[in-house]
Amino acid sequence: MFRFGKAALNITNQASRQVRHGSTRQDFHGKYGTAVMVGGGAFCVAVWSYVLTQTGLTWNLSPVGKVQPLPWREAEEEEE
Repeated sequence: MFRFGKAALNITNQASRQVRHGSTRQDFHGKYGTAVMVGGGAFCVAVWSYVLTQTGLTWNLSPVGKVQPLPWREAEEEEE
């Protein structure tokens, strides 16, 4: 229990120091945030464009009118 309390206290001290002195996180997001978002969006669009156009998937949005039952197969007559 002592180790857990000591670790929790250490984490809170580090957090308070970062708040007091400022963190480099704001600098990173300020510099690269927009570029990361644009890059991620472009990657997402590229992957989905490939999936929709090149993979050959059949996109059956509605089965109504497309699914037909097979004709009933009559049992073969028994030979005597």
